[in-house]
Amino acid sequence: MKNSIHNVRNIGISAHIDSGKTTLTERILFFTKRIHAMHDVKGKDGVGATMDSMELEKERGITIASAATYCEWLNHKINIIDTPGHVDFTIEVERSLRVLDGAILVLCSVGGVQSQSITVDQQMKRYKIPCIAFINKCDRSGANPFRIIDQLSEKLNHNAVAMQIPIGLEADFEGIVDLVTMKAFYFDGPNGEDLRIEEIPQNLIQEAMSRREELIDAASMFSDELTEAVLEEKEITNDMIISAVRNGTLTRRMTPIFVGSAYKNKGVQPLLDAVVNFLPCPSEVENTALDLDNEEAPVILSNEVNKPVVALAFKLEDGQYGQLTYIRVYQGSLSKGDTIVNVRNGKKIKVGRVVRMHAEQMEDIQAIPAGYIGALFGIDCASGDTFVHPGLNLTMTSMFVPEPVISLAIFPKDNKSQLNMSKALNRFSKEDPTFRTYVDHETHETIIEGMGELHLDVYVERMRREYTADVRIGHPRVAYRETITRRAEFNYTHKKQTGGAGQYGRVAGYMEPFPDEHFVFEDNIIGGKIPTQFIPSCEKGFKQSIAKGPKMEFPVTGIKVVINDGASHSVDSSEMAFIAAARGAFREGYFKASPAILEPIMKVAVETPAEFQGAIMGLLNQRRGIIVGSQEEGPHCVVEARVPLAEMFGFSTVLRSSTQGKAQFTMELETYKQVPQSIAEELIKKREQEKAKSA
Repeated sequence: MKNSIHNVRNIGISAHIDSGKTTLTERILFFTKRIHAMHDVKGKDGVGATMDSMELEKERGITIASAATYCEWLNHKINIIDTPGHVDFTIEVERSLRVLDGAILVLCSVGGVQSQSITVDQQMKRYKIPCIAFINKCDRSGANPFRIIDQLSEKLNHNAVAMQIPIGLEADFEGIVDLVTMKAFYFDGPNGEDLRIEEIPQNLIQEAMSRREELIDAASMFSDELTEAVLEEKEITNDMIISAVRNGTLTRRMTPIFVGSAYKNKGVQPLLDAVVNFLPCPSEVENTALDLDNEEAPVILSNEVNKPVVALAFKLEDGQYGQLTYIRVYQGSLSKGDTIVNVRNGKKIKVGRVVRMHAEQMEDIQAIPAGYIGALFGIDCASGDTFVHPGLNLTMTSMFVPEPVISLAIFPKDNKSQLNMSKALNRFSKEDPTFRTYVDHETHETIIEGMGELHLDVYVERMRREYTADVRIGHPRVAYRETITRRAEFNYTHKKQTGGAGQYGRVAGYMEPFPDEHFVFEDNIIGGKIPTQFIPSCEKGFKQSIAKGPKMEFPVTGIKVVINDGASHSVDSSEMAFIAAARGAFREGYFKASPAILEPIMKVAVETPAEFQGAIMGLLNQRRGIIVGSQEEGPHCVVEARVPLAEMFGFSTVLRSSTQGKAQFTMELETYKQVPQSIAEELIKKREQEKAKSA
């Protein structure tokens, strides 16, 4: 780690499924001498399509699925970071993107810009991540990289500029022409490791000249020196072009395009050169943290090593020596023996072993300076935790974790599965704060909660695969709530006389709807009618009552309770008596206040080709949805709607079948609204049936 921060690149490789991301990563590791033999993703496209680095791990025994694979090229240290691509895992995606400084967008030269490429691109836009594009699979029949360059401009609004052109296409794909050096590159040897540089073939000189003109024209926007050289017709050096393209890429106003075929080992080394030349080093990216002492106001972090440390744990892995925590340091330096604080829970931690993941083994190091990625051993933390120097109170990610909206009951088949399941649940809830689990004390079922159907499906599947836990799942349940719709008075006396001291407490007051808050308790007692030491007991009694509403046993929300009268007894009044009195008072007032059931309403956005717009609006209307608007973005159109979660189960299957698999949707919780009367009656009937069954 003696090298300067300018020689570090933290990059991600993101792509649509089956664009060749796995194969490209494999080739990069081979050419950087990280692995010594290449293996392909086996089978036909079906296996490659899963982009399953897990498959690759089985073949290779290297962990790409871990967080950061480390390799070196031209004296630069490159960390390749695994980026998950799906919306249900917002938290996961956001974390990996926090750690990236730049990215390679891989596109298939036949498929082009596909739906997942659009999603990935939007995420990069949100985090302002500079990227270069690699058009892969130029050896496939129907390959046309120039069509893809146009698509990048039309569909994704990138200022896409070709840096290379292919020599031949499809089966005749032989090499590439580099438009900066104006030389032809051929990749010889059994694995394409011998780079042969020659003059450009005669039939391509004309096209190469015109494409180079376009490149210089686009790059001159970002460099005065290059513009002057063009205007004064001086000699244009390679360095001028490279620095201009770099400026354009770093500001995200230009996307350099490279071509090749990872499977045929062509074009990978120039792509690695491009990573070094055009993608930013950590000091060129502005990272901000949120100041928790100042209402999460953003604070800019500096890359200086002598500043107090700020680091993010972005991935956990269960290794053979216990938990391995991957960490990216943003400011300061993290050394062996340091004391750091976990911002989430305020615990102090002493740093024991600091390692760098290097080839097949871990390498012990003394410190991880700012901008680098390393790993810590034996630290108990969750994914996404921020570690800081004692005295700082900064966090790298907002502490806001969305509430789960869907729950499932899961049942293990036998005792062994029960054990494995509890291990899995423990690990998953630590890794992902949006995934929660608890045991329902009435039905004694294990309940898992999460952000959507897919979210829970994936975890159940992982339980079966990684932990061999044979589990069945129950029907999905919606997180309903209860509330009251009008003001109601209560006046309840709790009296109990059994030998010795009895229990006595009277509580009177009113309750009213209070939509802005979950629960508000107000004490308006005057003249000590209820002694002050018993007021907290009254509040406790009301709080216990709202955990399970009397109407349907859903949690109660949006309620204000005011007590203004009561009575006590000098001997018989106690805390217990007033807790019981408050619970009785709540029950009495609640049914007078005409209670109602609330259901979660989701904000749904469906991305679809314009021709299916009508069909999708119909689907959403059938599901009690309210369409808020639709806008066209090029050939695509986005329909926004508000739909009750209860109606969204199985929507992804219906959506795919009615749009030939071309549409995709995202949903997040918007608000809670009252359930229509007919559905409320159905829910009550269902509840009664369940009660009768359990009785």
